[in-house]
Amino acid sequence: MNNLTFEDSWHHQLSLALGDQKIDCFFFVEDNFQLLRINHQFIIHLVNLKSSFIPKNLIDLQEKHYQKGFKLIHLWEDLWLSKQDQVLARIKSLLGINSRIHGRKTKILKITKPVADSFLIKNHLQGAVTSRYKIGLFEKDQLVAVATFSALRKMNHTENYKSAELIRFAVKAGYSVTGGLSKLISFFAATYQPNDIMTYADRDWSAGEAYTKLGFVQTAVLEPQIYVLDENLNRQLKKDDQALANDVFNTGSLKFILQFNESA
Repeated sequence: MNNLTFEDSWHHQLSLALGDQKIDCFFFVEDNFQLLRINHQFIIHLVNLKSSFIPKNLIDLQEKHYQKGFKLIHLWEDLWLSKQDQVLARIKSLLGINSRIHGRKTKILKITKPVADSFLIKNHLQGAVTSRYKIGLFEKDQLVAVATFSALRKMNHTENYKSAELIRFAVKAGYSVTGGLSKLISFFAATYQPNDIMTYADRDWSAGEAYTKLGFVQTAVLEPQIYVLDENLNRQLKKDDQALANDVFNTGSLKFILQFNESA
């Protein structure tokens, strides 16, 4: 591993943690952005809490590298310090180096809120939030993936049209379930019969490739959001419109919709 010397200790922590996972990386600086390259197509932009960047800077950086054939994600210092296990699991997943489980070998069961919340807190970068439906994928007796959905909502644009939101999807750290998300969505659609399912992809980490492969269509780009950090480095949406120095922000979200030709 070839590392430049940075004053930021969390950069060093990250490089050591990646080394423990047998992931080679090296640091470099480009136009004041501190970057970590893992292979020829994957780059992590390390964003310090004292950064002076604005969302457009990060969006432009991501687009610049996308045009060159690189996938670039933005990793903020607070996220690394508060959720190291989840960050490492997500990076391994993006690199495609997880152990694979075939979806056909799993079974679907509805799960309780405590079970879903516990799994999401351990395995999703954004943790658990309120949802109506919680569905799990099990390999034998082991819970390996969870999807949570909203209640069905009536839409005004078409009579008797109902939509639901895929709120969270997470896989057990260290694993990828081939066809897992598709299987969970198909079960939800068959059981609750929505006309469509919508969801969001966090632009810091994803362009929604997994959704596109399943037939979702991108319908909107949501603006960046600004957060304040509590004493435990948990993010809370900023309530006022005035941005203060050193705020934490994301680069926005992409909205996707999967429409069904008929009620499932």
